[in-house]
Amino acid sequence: MLCSFFSIIGDPSKGFFCYAQGYSTHFFCVASFLWTTTIAFTLHRTVVKHKTDVEDLEAMFHLYVWGTSLVMTVIRSFGNDHRHFGAWCWTQTGRTGKAVHFVTFYTPLWGAILYNGFTYLQVIRMLNNATRMAVGMSGQAYVSDTRDNMRALNRWGYYPLILIGSWAFGTINRVHDFFEPNHKLFWLSLLDVGTAALMGLFNSIAYGLNSSVRRAICERLDKFWPERLNRWLPNNFKYKNLQQESELVLFKTEDQ
Repeated sequence: MLCSFFSIIGDPSKGFFCYAQGYSTHFFCVASFLWTTTIAFTLHRTVVKHKTDVEDLEAMFHLYVWGTSLVMTVIRSFGNDHRHFGAWCWTQTGRTGKAVHFVTFYTPLWGAILYNGFTYLQVIRMLNNATRMAVGMSGQAYVSDTRDNMRALNRWGYYPLILIGSWAFGTINRVHDFFEPNHKLFWLSLLDVGTAALMGLFNSIAYGLNSSVRRAICERLDKFWPERLNRWLPNNFKYKNLQQESELVLFKTEDQ
């Protein structure tokens, strides 16, 4: 929300609001994907390392996220002037400004994507090995727990995919603009802005539209939606199909 706040306001003209839009957008967007790395780190430390001290690292997480975001924003300001370009305030359009922008924004972004993906694969491998061991030992209860863990992990695995889907076109557009500054591609710019703006929607669908939320929506629809139109609803949105579905709230560990 804070990443998009000044962009939602619209044309800030010049002066304070122009600087506020440029710096706040950069700072909070960097912070938004750095927080996903803390979630990946917590997941890896809990499942792979079998550590239970992640709550003690909360202060370090805040220092890492806000500190790194601040450093990236300050570095970006060196030799740059936030000017008014179209509907947004952005850094200067020279090659130096573009290079600094890429280093301070897209480098940490793709670093976060690679780290999240690598961590996710390690945790998947760990849980798959645990499942095979449980099957070999005929531990049906443990197999059930592991499968529940996999269901929760599948949802967390959306983090790198959402980041890729939201920023892939933006990265391509920045690279193209760096090498071909006089040859703008409207369709690429449209995909750049459009997919980046949809990151919040992607997150809400991936993590907010769980079975509890779907059940609540279906309860409302069941009151007002005509019975004859129920067949047009997807099966996973039909209230009767959700009544028996249990929601996995907490990630189960082997110690539980």
